[in-house]
Amino acid sequence: MTTTPLSYKDAGVDIDAGDALVERIKPLAKKTLREGVLAGIGGFGALFEVPKRYREPVLVSGTDGVGTKLKLAFEWNMHDTVGIDLVAMSVNDVLVQGAEPLFFLDYFACGKLDVDTAAAVVGGIARGCELSGCALIGGETAEMPGMYPPGEYDLAGFAVGAVEKSNILTGQNVQAGDVVLGLASSGVHSNGFSLVRKCIERAEAAGTLPSTLDGQPLRQAIMAPTRLYVKNVLAALALHPIKALAHITGGGLLENIPRVLPPGLAAHLQKGSWPQSELFAWLQATAGIDDTEMNRTFNNGIGMVVVVDAAYADATAATLRGHGETVYAIGRIAPQAGGAAVLVA
Repeated sequence: MTTTPLSYKDAGVDIDAGDALVERIKPLAKKTLREGVLAGIGGFGALFEVPKRYREPVLVSGTDGVGTKLKLAFEWNMHDTVGIDLVAMSVNDVLVQGAEPLFFLDYFACGKLDVDTAAAVVGGIARGCELSGCALIGGETAEMPGMYPPGEYDLAGFAVGAVEKSNILTGQNVQAGDVVLGLASSGVHSNGFSLVRKCIERAEAAGTLPSTLDGQPLRQAIMAPTRLYVKNVLAALALHPIKALAHITGGGLLENIPRVLPPGLAAHLQKGSWPQSELFAWLQATAGIDDTEMNRTFNNGIGMVVVVDAAYADATAATLRGHGETVYAIGRIAPQAGGAAVLVA
């Protein structure tokens, strides 16, 4: 009995497509090279030397994905910016402890590899790395037939940064009276998309889906990539005694700010101290949720929070604005048993 030979390609894995993707990725990764990279794309492991300007370097790592925002990327065929989201979710987290992101690795998994789609995604990853000053030093592309529906993929990644041991932001010196500065977000970023998708479905069913939001086509407004705060906040950290940072991700303002506060303190956020965009107003009205639920589901217009002594608040805000951030004074730190972040009238 003669058995017909089966190749890996017959089983659904195209090695040639994977090789073609690597060749497309190499020039993108090359644009992100920085001091410290010893060996990157192509090896079994990527090599990185911590820059010698650090005296007592502490490594800070963070990992994340993009979540169900990817479902809209598949549906709307918008793959060029979700890679920026992937990088931002990790490097903004690393930044919160005062660290400079050094390098990033990604994981792209799919059922059948489409080189053009994957190259668009990785192009976004490389762009995110370039904008945040970290090297895209390696990654993994996994083609797994039967694991994902046609046209779909998943993304994960992680960043490693460094901070001087003496400069680690712990939030432990935050005290009552400190000012809470909010840095504007670029939109929904990468959290709350399960509710965003429900709002789109509800509006489509009712025939009320807007064509534009905040002067942009609806899809572009909703898919706007997560803002990268790294370079601008590092510039402010070099000049001002910032006490704490909070990246506003899942759980919104109300769940994330308390993570960087000492016991017995709360952030009292002033209602109306920052504007609500047309996008967030539409989401709130369509979902029919109150202000509290809005601010614990979405960033609601504030993507990063800076806590600083009141004496340095104006100067810190001025530096951040000078580097391109939109900054609002959104509240104060106050004594409160149990700690929290609350909205006050």
